[in-house]
Formats: sequence, C-alpha cells, structure tokens
Amino acid sequence: MDGPREGRPALVAGAAEVGPRVRALRGERGLSLSELARRAGIGKATLSGLEAGTRNPTLETLYAVTTALGLPLTALVAAPGPVRGAAAEMDLLRVFDEPGATFELYHMHLPAGAVQRSPAHHAGVSEHVTVFAGELESGPEDAPRRTGPGEYAEWAADTPHRYAARGPGDVHAVLLIRYPRP
Repeated sequence: MDGPREGRPALVAGAAEVGPRVRALRGERGLSLSELARRAGIGKATLSGLEAGTRNPTLETLYAVTTALGLPLTALVAAPGPVRGAAAEMDLLRVFDEPGATFELYHMHLPAGAVQRSPAHHAGVSEHVTVFAGELESGPEDAPRRTGPGEYAEWAADTPHRYAARGPGDVHAVLLIRYPRP
C-alpha cells in the first residue's frame, strides 16, 4: 500500500478539465511536453495521455505536475470534491486565496495500516494536519511525527513526506496545505 499504483485513478471532481488546464499552464510557461514530463519525473506518454484526456491521473501524478509548474493542486483540480491517492482518500473542502498564499483544505481518510507517500512540493509549501480519529504518523520521510485525536502536526513539505495510519483504526483528519505565491 505504500507508493503510487498507476492503474488506480485519482477520483477528481471535474477530471475532464484537467488535461486542457495542464496544456494551457504548460503553454503559458513555454514548456514542451518533454520538458514538463522531465521536470515532473513522469513519462512523456503519461503526460500526453493526461493532456489528451485519455488517462485518469493518480494524485501522485497531479502533484508531480503541479510541483513542476510551481502551483497548488487546485490549479488543476478547481472544484471541491474527492481525490484519491495510492492509499489516502482526500476530499477538497475549500480553497482560500490570500495575497501571499493559496490554502487548500482537505478531509483525509486513511484506512488502517495504509501508507500514502507524497513527493516534495515546491519551496515554501507547508502542510498542517489535525487528527480527529485514529493514530497518524505524518511529516518528512526522515522525521515523521505521531499524532492522535485532537492533536496537530505541521512540516515544510518541500521534501518527500508521508501519512501512515499506525493504530488499529482508520485515520480521519483535516489537512491544510499552504502554497506561497511566487
């Protein structure tokens, strides 16, 4: 359960609009398909299929693309709704735009025993999690922290990080991701 599985789609509200958004954002930055694929660390065929709408992307692929573009996930997934990674089920609840940053607020469900790994985001991104049920191990891969119901953790998300349900039950938490504006 730890790591992306290319066959498992991200359930994305408004998924039909993701491809055109990727293509438009890539074009605005003057990047070729090959260059964005290289920067995102994904295959050119994967990116081409995403842009063409023939591939339903994983959460990991969406984060790789938005990180390479220096943008929050909601630059591609505009509507509130579900997004699923290799292990975590995320529900985008709200996006807050302020002059210096964009904030994404998610409800996170992580089944007991599951581990969700997340690649590094661009510099300055931070993550903040409050656990409501279960025991969560989260944070940078080299220094995760355990939190239980009512507890809070935060970390700089510009390094690879993870979320792991470590107790006998599922984890339910609220995740806030802060993306600074360039």
